[in-house]
Amino acid sequence: MLITFTSKAAAEVTMYKEHARRALELLHKDVNRGVITSEETAGAIEVIEAAIVESRAHPVSGEVVRDVDVHHNQDGDDHEHEKPEPVSFSARMYPLMEMLHAANKAHCDVIWSA
Repeated sequence: MLITFTSKAAAEVTMYKEHARRALELLHKDVNRGVITSEETAGAIEVIEAAIVESRAHPVSGEVVRDVDVHHNQDGDDHEHEKPEPVSFSARMYPLMEMLHAANKAHCDVIWSA
């Protein structure tokens, strides 16, 4: 399922609900629909930036690495799948953070719906 974020200050941002969930839960917002008011944007930026810093401090867990390696064994058998490249939380949040910064600067709300 997708979520689309909109603001008068920036272009739409669409992302998977599962990826947006972490940021929205940090902000105590409903994942399906809601608003970050212009007054809340500065605080939202701080909260998400702190989570980004925290996520960089913790590398991918050994379980995830092991699961990927088991699926793509040393014999080169990849079970007809490409080896996944992990996407960091900061990379996933970049478009939303850009929107939040623009909304904060322009004193606009950010709204979303699934």
